[in-house]
Amino acid sequence: MSAEGLVEVVLPGKVEPEGLQIRHGAVPTPGPGQVVIRMEATGVSFAEQQMRRGRYYDQPPFPFVPGYDLVGTVLSTGEGVEPGLAGTRVAALVKVGGWASHVLVDAADAVPVPHGIGAAEAETLVVNGITAWQMLHRKARVRAGHTVVVHGANGGVGSVLVQLAQAAGARVIGTASARHHDALRERGVTPVDYRGGDLAARIRELAPRGVDAVFDHVGGRGIVDSWRLLAPGGTLVSYGSASTRDDEGSKQWPVIKLLFRVWLWNTLPNRRSAYFFNVWAGRALAKNRFRSRLRADLTQVFTALQRGEVTAQIAAQLPLTRVADALRLAESGTVAGKVVLNP
Repeated sequence: MSAEGLVEVVLPGKVEPEGLQIRHGAVPTPGPGQVVIRMEATGVSFAEQQMRRGRYYDQPPFPFVPGYDLVGTVLSTGEGVEPGLAGTRVAALVKVGGWASHVLVDAADAVPVPHGIGAAEAETLVVNGITAWQMLHRKARVRAGHTVVVHGANGGVGSVLVQLAQAAGARVIGTASARHHDALRERGVTPVDYRGGDLAARIRELAPRGVDAVFDHVGGRGIVDSWRLLAPGGTLVSYGSASTRDDEGSKQWPVIKLLFRVWLWNTLPNRRSAYFFNVWAGRALAKNRFRSRLRADLTQVFTALQRGEVTAQIAAQLPLTRVADALRLAESGTVAGKVVLNP
C-alpha cells in the first residue's frame, strides 16, 4: 500500500466486546521529540478487560483508544529525534492508545527491541515483563534459595514471574486451576489448585516455615492469607484486584482498601513488608528516572528471552479488526499466555 491510513479501535463506553468500534483516519505526524510507530503487535491485558467495564482505577473518560503496550517499527521521527531511529523495531508502554495501526509516542518512551526477537514475541513481554521484573527484583529482591508463591502462575504476568524467579534460583509454588498443573509441573513449579478450598493451609504444608515472597494479583479478602504466608523478612507484592473485576460501585475503593491494608502491615514490627505495585508509580514525579528504569528493566527481560530463561507465550494472534473475538478469548480464562493483535 502506498498511501497508509490509520486504523484504530475505540472503546465508546461500558460495552460488551462487540461494542468496540473500528475508526479510520489519517496517520499522525510526529511533533518535536516524538516518533510515529507503525504497530506490528499489541495485545489484550487485564487492564482493558477492566476498562471496558469502567473498572480500571485511572482510565481516561470515554471514548478512547485502549491498548496498554505495543511493538512496531518507527515510521517517522519528529524534530530533535535521532533520524536513525526510523526503521528500527521498538516497544512502548502507553497505558492507552496501543490498539491502532499507527501510534504517536515520545521518542524517550520507545525501547529498542534486540535483533532476532519477533514483534509478537516481544509484545508478550512488554507490560507483563516489566511488571514481573520490577516486582521480583526491585520490590521483593528474590534470590537463589528463596521460596516464592505466584498466584495465577499460568497468567500473563504470572507465567513471566515464574520463569524469572526460577532464573534467579528460587523455588516456585504456583496457584492455577487444575487444567494448567501438568504444564506448570513440566516447568518445575509446584502447582496448587486455587479452587480446592483453604488454599493457605495447602501452601503452608508445602512451606511450613513460610515463604520469602508472595505475588498476588487477586486482592480482595485473599490478600490477608497471602500476608500470613510470609516468613520473617518476607515480602508481599500486591499488583491488582482481579477479584473485583465484575463488581459494581467505586472502582477506586478496592485499591484504596488495599493501599490502607499495605500501609497498616508495614507499620507492624514483624520484619515483613508489603507493597502495592503500580508500573506507573514515580512517572509523574521523576519522568527521566522512570524512563531509564523502564528501559533498563525491559532490556533485561529481552535479554532473558534471548538466553532462553523466559519464553514468549503467545496464546493467539488476531487482526485488530477482530478485537471483539480477541477480548472474548482473553477473558475466557481458557488460554495460556497473551492474546496478541496484529494490524
